[in-house]
Amino acid sequence: MQVILNQDVKGQGKKGQLVNVSDGYARNYLLPRGLAKEATKENLNVLKGKAESLEYKIKTETDEANRIADKMKEIEVVISAKAGDNGKLFGSITSKDVSEALKLQHHIKLDKKKFVMNDIKTLGVNEVKVKLYTGITGTLKVNVKSE
Repeated sequence: MQVILNQDVKGQGKKGQLVNVSDGYARNYLLPRGLAKEATKENLNVLKGKAESLEYKIKTETDEANRIADKMKEIEVVISAKAGDNGKLFGSITSKDVSEALKLQHHIKLDKKKFVMNDIKTLGVNEVKVKLYTGITGTLKVNVKSE
């Protein structure tokens, strides 16, 4: 009997997979516990629709991440901070500071967790990597100036 799994089932497959199982296993274990549903035409069409919508969502998110990565190559975020005579900052510039400055200056809202960086502790231009999507990273120039 073919069933569509509603949850991950050890030894059978992952959620959303179409699997062949014995009739008794399906009727006595999977179906009563809600772990699977029968693979009728309606359920197969629903599964196909979900797969297509997921594929579309991934494509749009990837396109958006690529667009932001291309835009980041051209922009520079300027942050002013208090510094000593030797160019060292009093404190440091964190990913949160960079995220807020990017939002204010260029209207690009990114979570601070997407920035791959150590805290910036000196004046000057620094390059910061940004993880935008799985396999897509951008590079952002951060210019730290003295107040």
